Amino acid sequence: MAEQRERWLFLLALCLIALYVSPLFLLGENAHIRVHDNLDSNIAWYKVLSESGKITGPLDAKIPQIANGKLSRNALGSELTGIVWLHALFPTMTAYALSQTITRVVAFLGMYLLLKTHFLPEPRWMAVRIGVALAFALTLFWPSGMLSTLGMPLALWAFLSIRKGEGEWKHYVALTLLPFYSSFVLGFFFFLAAMGVFWLVDVLRGKGWNIRFLTSIAYMTLLYLLVEYRLVYSFLWEDEPTSRDEYFHARLSFWHCVRLTWKNFILGHHHVMTEHTFFILPSWLVALYLVFMKKRWKQERLFLFLFGLNFALSAWYAFWFYKGWLPLTERFHFLDTFNFARFHFLRPLVIYVQFALALKIMWQYSENGRRWAKRLLAAQVILVFLINEEIVFRYEPTVKQFYAEKQFQEIKQYIGLPVSDYRVVSIGIHPAIAQYNGFYTLDTYNNFYPLSYKYEFRKIIERELEKSKTIRTYFDEWGGRCYIFTEELGKRYMFTKHSKKRLKNLQLNTEQLKKMGGRYIFSAVPIDNAAENGLVLDRVFTSDESAWTIYLYKVK
Repeated sequence: MAEQRERWLFLLALCLIALYVSPLFLLGENAHIRVHDNLDSNIAWYKVLSESGKITGPLDAKIPQIANGKLSRNALGSELTGIVWLHALFPTMTAYALSQTITRVVAFLGMYLLLKTHFLPEPRWMAVRIGVALAFALTLFWPSGMLSTLGMPLALWAFLSIRKGEGEWKHYVALTLLPFYSSFVLGFFFFLAAMGVFWLVDVLRGKGWNIRFLTSIAYMTLLYLLVEYRLVYSFLWEDEPTSRDEYFHARLSFWHCVRLTWKNFILGHHHVMTEHTFFILPSWLVALYLVFMKKRWKQERLFLFLFGLNFALSAWYAFWFYKGWLPLTERFHFLDTFNFARFHFLRPLVIYVQFALALKIMWQYSENGRRWAKRLLAAQVILVFLINEEIVFRYEPTVKQFYAEKQFQEIKQYIGLPVSDYRVVSIGIHPAIAQYNGFYTLDTYNNFYPLSYKYEFRKIIERELEKSKTIRTYFDEWGGRCYIFTEELGKRYMFTKHSKKRLKNLQLNTEQLKKMGGRYIFSAVPIDNAAENGLVLDRVFTSDESAWTIYLYKVK
């Protein structure tokens, strides 16, 4: 009877996942999805890569369409990663919808197996493990991260089974497949480092060398290095400095880091948005109170450990930006070029396992505790279900409005030249839009391009950077957004056709723009002093299907 009930709950959870992703399939390009680190970058990159003929290009290949042909093919991900082929084989929104479905189903299965096998195996916890797994799977994670975070429960399920000497073929299959649909540097480097520490602690506690566990960690690490061979090559053998060589992260004061610790602990981070503030956090606090009131710290030491680890990961994230690191970062440059703050990407796994244990503690306490555990679990599932991209981003442009293919095709036809014969830059909109529509751009959003190109591009906007410390610091000490920044627009990149903004005091080095091959500017706002910048307004393009009014300026 219990097994049948669990089976029905399991199927219900899968149906809810299907309902959650259904807007992506039903609405297609009319769907609303995340812009930041999604529409403004990765999705356009996949399209550019698939149309470049360079998916399987050599290690020294360049992408001619981006950054004047200076962007390395290696900056756009490995062809051994599944998401690259999804976007090569299917239209953009079909690929996106399939990716979302894959990641959420695997996230659900992974968390369910982890809780059922290693944390809450008894039949009476079926509702907790299925509910927590469903909530985890529906959380609004970063889409292009794939299974970098969502796949961690499945990997932990496999590793814990192997550690106990219960490893079977299915555990090794999981460890084999995950590297092909996740990122090493955006999640699993930190997870595997944690597994290595876990193994070492076992050794120090006298539990033996557990060669099978160690070998499985090494096996998955090796697979990632093979899948991410382009990244490995660039990191170890390419000598040319890149934009990451001028990424300076250690600039916050001690008390700023303390505040950031609590902010991250309570609210989370937008790349791993766990949505734990309203219902999960109170469940932890109630469970913590019950543990100490009942003096059950020995029986619930795992819950207490996860509580401490959770806070420690937030502190690590925050204090990675502490300016006290400067002497070390100046001596060991890789501490700047590699973002070790991402150990906090382990938090979603920790948060939801800790949530399950908190519910168990409350459930066991009393009948009233059981009722509140059910309410908190139901509330969390409802919350994450409603935090759907279609709802959260409903005031942003749809995919169709954002990329505005019809409008940019009209611009392409109006210019009337082969797109490879000239270069464009954008003002007030993301250059990914022009790239998605086939134009060759000087500007880009990428944190792995030649440093020499950053210096060359900077000459175009140097007078604008002089006017504003904010955009000067943003560009000089990071530079991932190699954009035409202006003091009047600041760090805003999306001015829709309803905007009343105008540029009145623009100061660009148009000679440098022309020297780099720049012939046209796609501006989302009118430039009142265009003539002073050696620009001529050629034509204004509008479209009912577009979010933008494009002012096409030609460089004299």
